[in-house]
Amino acid sequence: MASIYFTMGNCNNDLRILFLVLFCATISFKSFAQSDFSKAEKLVQQGKFAEAKPLFEAVIKQNPNHLKSLEYLGDIAGNSKLWDAALVYYGKLEILDPKEANYCYKYGGCLGMKAKESNKLKALSMIGEVKGSFEKAIQLNPNHIEARWALIELYLQLPGIVGGSERKAKAYANQLLKISPVDGYLANGHIAEYFHKYQEAESYYTKAIAIGGSKTTYQALANLYKNKLNQPQKAKEIMEAFHKKG
Repeated sequence: MASIYFTMGNCNNDLRILFLVLFCATISFKSFAQSDFSKAEKLVQQGKFAEAKPLFEAVIKQNPNHLKSLEYLGDIAGNSKLWDAALVYYGKLEILDPKEANYCYKYGGCLGMKAKESNKLKALSMIGEVKGSFEKAIQLNPNHIEARWALIELYLQLPGIVGGSERKAKAYANQLLKISPVDGYLANGHIAEYFHKYQEAESYYTKAIAIGGSKTTYQALANLYKNKLNQPQKAKEIMEAFHKKG
């Protein structure tokens, strides 16, 4: 009887050792993955995308559903204009977290870029999905600024016969006015400029400067003077005013 207890005791010890080894291995894998992710994220911040990519891939090998690594890999692929690869990453993100607006926005943006580089017939077949992705991003996050900008550009670039519309573009620009007035004025100015309504564009950009005062707002007005109104001196004065305000 004593020998049986002794054997069982040894089994329990063996099991405890096995569990301890497995637990330590799991912690070790997680530590390595976290280390790889931290290094890769720093490389991305430094613009070293090629060096960051294999580290993110190593994280994914250990944890296939690591959302942030998948997103970075999608961004890196998109930065290299590898649209199909980026779509795979963003598509997986949409499945893993269907309530995250940015995944829909990035998927739509990537698909839009692919459509832009495709032949006209193929591009037309993709427009509905592009638009739907941006609209879904807004549904998930009613304050999503970038998705509205994307829809504005889409409605400006599309021919009227396949859905292009100044009215629809302005509708999203006016939504931006309520969410972010600076973006709203810049968007309305961009639309006016696109349709050669330069005085109207000038007014919107001036309002954007008044409430925002960022380099982007000054640059929009300066570009209008330089590129559309043939007033390079005035464009120079606008940017000098920005630099003087510190």
